[in-house]
Amino acid sequence: MLDLMRKKKESIIIKIVFVVIVLSFIGTMFLVWGKGSEGLGGHSGYAAKVNGAKITLEEYQNAYQRVRNIYQQIYGQSITPEMEKMLGLKKVALDSLIDNFLIAKEAKSMGIKVSKEEVSNSIEAMPTFQKGGKFDFDLYQQLLRSSRMTPKDFEEGQKHDLLLSKARQSIKDKAAVSDDEALAQYKKENDKIELEYVSYAPSEVIAEVKPTDAELNDYLQKNPNEFKTPEKAALSYILLDPASQAAKLTVSEEEIQTFYQKNIDRWQGKDGILPLKDVRDKVKADALRQKAAKQSFELAADTLYKNAKSGDLNLIAGQLGLKVQETPLFDANVPAAALAGETVVIKKAFELKEGELGGPVETAKGIYIIKARERKASVVPPLAGIRAFVEQKVKAAKAVELARKKAADATRQFAAKGTLKPRTTGIFGFSDKGNVPDIGNAPDMMEAAFKLTAAAPVANEPFKVGNRWYAVRLKQHIETPKAEFDKAKQQIKLKLLPKKQGEALAVWTKGLREKAKIEINQTLIAEK
Repeated sequence: MLDLMRKKKESIIIKIVFVVIVLSFIGTMFLVWGKGSEGLGGHSGYAAKVNGAKITLEEYQNAYQRVRNIYQQIYGQSITPEMEKMLGLKKVALDSLIDNFLIAKEAKSMGIKVSKEEVSNSIEAMPTFQKGGKFDFDLYQQLLRSSRMTPKDFEEGQKHDLLLSKARQSIKDKAAVSDDEALAQYKKENDKIELEYVSYAPSEVIAEVKPTDAELNDYLQKNPNEFKTPEKAALSYILLDPASQAAKLTVSEEEIQTFYQKNIDRWQGKDGILPLKDVRDKVKADALRQKAAKQSFELAADTLYKNAKSGDLNLIAGQLGLKVQETPLFDANVPAAALAGETVVIKKAFELKEGELGGPVETAKGIYIIKARERKASVVPPLAGIRAFVEQKVKAAKAVELARKKAADATRQFAAKGTLKPRTTGIFGFSDKGNVPDIGNAPDMMEAAFKLTAAAPVANEPFKVGNRWYAVRLKQHIETPKAEFDKAKQQIKLKLLPKKQGEALAVWTKGLREKAKIEINQTLIAEK
């Protein structure tokens, strides 16, 4: 079954069936919740406590793993730590356990029951267990065995899942869309409006911003990191090239054989691993390079260790027969030209105190021993030295606020029927995407605009769209004749019903949680 699903992972039907099966199996984890407060296995640890009953760590881990697997199947790829954090999978798993526990308890209070016949019918209706459109008992048993489940466990899980489903459906069945709600939706879909507006962008008002010295100093004190000079270092260093050592070394036949065996995957040919006799020269050269690099590092480390207390890089260079080289002051983001690409060396440089030796540091170029010849700490310059830069930042920040303030003032003028020179959007209808003509993508403005009336034509607050602030007023509202509403009313209600049912279910579940005593082990869902 799982192999089939992997092959058909792009099929929505398979994905849905997978989710149903997994959620059904998760249901078996709840069966023990009425048998005492210890949950499965009587573990002392817990993921949460609901009205005194424990959701064990084992239950949580199982639920979390299955939720994660579901999302992997839906997305068709592995869930990265970043995706997992964004989706909040740990909280999703624990919340689902808590909600299902509360719903199952409430279902029993509501007198909801699930018969054996209902369980059988639901399982027989699953396409996964069918051949030629009919339930196949042998296939059913085979798939359960491959998933290490017994029919009893799966059927108990399915019974529990049906109980939850019935309870949820009973709440959804009580939800209804009123005539007024249907009419409001009808008007939203069919009415047309035209807006007039004024807008302000920070770039248009920045010339009006005249920050005082006090404001500049205040901004500098509150945002010092924006103006700090980068930390700098100047190095003295020596670079030992392993190639110079290689000229003095040889490798034995045994060393060649050993290197070949340890790195056997390097010698892959069209028909498999190439024999040593065919690649002997390359193996020997690589083994020699490795031996030279190892001995060069050991030589550098030994020489540095013996002379570390002296702090004298020239002394070390003399013993190794090398020349000391120097860099000017540089910061980590703009390294000295001689150290371009030598990230490990640069990182080590900023870990050393002035006058301190460091290394050996091995890179593709060779073995470095370095000395921090000079260090300059990061500092915030006085205002006088960076006034223009600080002023630029302050003006940019204040221009955003000024643009918003001007839009808020225009909103009040619109309401008071003051003199403004607005632009108009032209006539348009409601768009779920929120695209307002002449303004752009503005879902919040779209929703608010279609609630404006002749009696209350002005939005209460300005809207930010892109980098501009807008004050808007209803210019005209062209209403669709209501004669057609009665014909469309039932269809509109059916369209709105799923959302209404979802809202009713959410309110009911929230109510169950509010009445319950829930204690969560926060370490489980904490994002690291």
